Amino acid sequence: MTKHFERELEWLKKELLELSTLVEENVLKSIQSLKDRNEALAREVIDNDDVVDHSEVALEEQCLKILALHQPVAGDLRFIVAALKINNELERVADLAVNIAERSLVIMRQKAIDAPFDFTHMAQKSRSMLTRSIDSLIKMDTGLAHEVCHADDEVDELNRKVYQRVYQLIKEQPDNVEILINYVSVSRHLERIADYATNIAEDVIYLVEGKIIRHQPDDS
Repeated sequence: MTKHFERELEWLKKELLELSTLVEENVLKSIQSLKDRNEALAREVIDNDDVVDHSEVALEEQCLKILALHQPVAGDLRFIVAALKINNELERVADLAVNIAERSLVIMRQKAIDAPFDFTHMAQKSRSMLTRSIDSLIKMDTGLAHEVCHADDEVDELNRKVYQRVYQLIKEQPDNVEILINYVSVSRHLERIADYATNIAEDVIYLVEGKIIRHQPDDS
């Protein structure tokens, strides 16, 4: 491996981790904006999306450049492939954070009602999965990655319960249909964040073990 290739790989790792941190922060702020009815925080998340988009494009271009110029093999090739996928998944998580912030702004403008579900609990679950998936990447820890994969079912079940609860409330509180639907959207976005965290964990398992476990039972 040439020194130039090593430097490019190190830059890629650094940028991927910085993007991960930024995306995690945006998710946290979007949830906090809803919890505290904080318009400024919601708008900060929306404004930050351009930074994420620029980082995602720069990372993708670097990955493609390395593939074209150095034709990496074995572990280095797996890292580039995993980095491309994780980069894309992080950008999608950032988009979901924006979606939550936008729902938060809409909810703030409507008559305040009790949230139809404990979104802070569901948010904590999704955020924890995202954080652990990034930690598994940093530490190259497949045990932690498998834990994330196992946790996805719990968030899916929470999302199903939200739909059931809101369906019931819409019949009982027809005047609150719009705000209830916005809360359902928040639940769906949190569930999708958990899905992308699972994808990142699966990418880490591929990176470390060379195994593609997507669509397969996780028996670890």
